[in-house]
Amino acid sequence: MSDLTTRTFAAVLFDNDGTLTDSRAAVERSWVAWAVDHGVDPAVLVAFHGVPTSSIVRAVAPQLDVTAATADIDSRELADLDGVAALPGAADALAAVGGRAALVTSASRELALLRLGAAGLRPPAVLVAADDITRGKPDPEPYLLAAHRLGVEPSRCLVVEDAPAGLASARAAGAATLALTTTSRAAQLVPLADLVVADLSAVELVAVASGVRVRAV
Repeated sequence: MSDLTTRTFAAVLFDNDGTLTDSRAAVERSWVAWAVDHGVDPAVLVAFHGVPTSSIVRAVAPQLDVTAATADIDSRELADLDGVAALPGAADALAAVGGRAALVTSASRELALLRLGAAGLRPPAVLVAADDITRGKPDPEPYLLAAHRLGVEPSRCLVVEDAPAGLASARAAGAATLALTTTSRAAQLVPLADLVVADLSAVELVAVASGVRVRAV
């Protein structure tokens, strides 16, 4: 664990669901309905927050065709935006970071953009989605790709995440980590985080000439 407030970051890489947007109810409705339809115990899904859909399907329903099952779940999620909203501090954080921000999500690009729109949030120019990668979180590929697209070293990035899988991905990429307890208990996040807070309203991201600083509120 390091003191994030003493560093200047070249970029900030944000997860979306549970970090910028509150989509938990919509996600749960879609996944539980899918699980019930395919004889999967919905209880097993709680361990996979932040993991790409195809990886979850392989783990919990290996008997199903991954492509077809993923398409089924995606269609359910695309049709359900009820209750999706911005989490506290999300809009201010995105505005403060500006062009130094990237979005790194395990959702498809289409779904990510729909949820951001439903939450009234403007997506950053750089967006890495499930469509862009071959290995999802907790593999480091998503965050390595985002840093590459921004033209910065991963070690100079701050990753903001709410899920252990995403934090593990960020750590493996060499980035600093800010964890939010919006969907996970602090005890699950502390081993993988440089700082744990309730949500983005608990910190202030400040643009300076050389990058982005983190201040406690």
